[in-house]
Amino acid sequence: MPLILTEEQTMLKEAADGFLSENAPIAHLRKLRDSNDADGVSRDLWKAFGEMGFAGVIIPEEHGGSGLGAVEAGIVAEGLGRTLTPSPFFGSSILAARILIDAASADQRAAWLPKIAAGEAILSLALDEGPKHQPSRIATTAERSGNGFKLNGAKGFVLDGHIADALVVAAKTEEGTSLFLVDPKTAGVEIERTVMVDAHNAARVTLTDVQVDADALLGEVGAGEAALEGTLNLGRACAAACLTGAGDQAFLTTVEYLKTRKQFGKFIGEFQALQHRAAHLFTELELAKAATLGALQRLDAGAPKADLAVSVAKAKAGKVAELAVQEAVQMHGGVGMTDEFDVGLFMKRVRVLNELLGDAGFHAEKLARAGGY
Repeated sequence: MPLILTEEQTMLKEAADGFLSENAPIAHLRKLRDSNDADGVSRDLWKAFGEMGFAGVIIPEEHGGSGLGAVEAGIVAEGLGRTLTPSPFFGSSILAARILIDAASADQRAAWLPKIAAGEAILSLALDEGPKHQPSRIATTAERSGNGFKLNGAKGFVLDGHIADALVVAAKTEEGTSLFLVDPKTAGVEIERTVMVDAHNAARVTLTDVQVDADALLGEVGAGEAALEGTLNLGRACAAACLTGAGDQAFLTTVEYLKTRKQFGKFIGEFQALQHRAAHLFTELELAKAATLGALQRLDAGAPKADLAVSVAKAKAGKVAELAVQEAVQMHGGVGMTDEFDVGLFMKRVRVLNELLGDAGFHAEKLARAGGY
């Protein structure tokens, strides 16, 4: 399939980029960070996301969403990468929404999907437990208790978990991994906000004898791993799109700097060594964009080995975005390390995105175990 956007997808990209550049530029991130905002995100902006149709991009139309696919979700994620906007989009509109679509009952979908699509609710996936992404290693347990389950364990890197209206918790049952919809106000749930290095938000969630009813179960007991597979593939592809957006914007900012900064009486962009480095970075960014779009398209098509295409995209986008921000800081010189310039903020964001849902090493190992792609 051609690695280009359709006319409708191009229109969505223009709308998303225009909306974010006008309503949530990098100054928006700085304001939230410097004011020590209690939420770390703008509720008004999230509501506007719903009004624009971005919050419900993958949610079916019967639940108030746009009913679009992975490519469209990646387009919005790329825009968020360009502006570094703190947003519940990943946790709610991608991870939680996809799990609800795939695994939830009709009543659960009706209760939550319209609220996510409208930007009225924030949900978070509580999955990872260690310092690295290892979805196969879940120690949190769910034991049958009364007419429901009792949850015990601890989760880390829960995106926007400190402001979540509900948590989707992955836990081990006798039958295998199961998913539960948990009210964060339930007795035994402790949530600690962790402001990350990129001024975005996550939380640590501790579950101590948390009692939930049977209707909190998402899907069948032990069927959580299958539901998580599709969700994580979509999340990883969107994280790759966000990385390409951040890397590309860091590159464009640097090119503009090369055209305006003078040294020894010449614009530094006239020096051949810097031109060669910029040209190399441009080609690498185009390759990462192609790999990411290809992975998103394969997810929409339900193509064989789509998960491996996603791993290729996440690993490639992560490596290239890291190169982009490193080159950005170096080409800016010493001032690139100061908070006055935006390139340092892009470096921090890329570092966090690289860890989100598996770094390059995680995905390289996955490809190796599969015998290649």
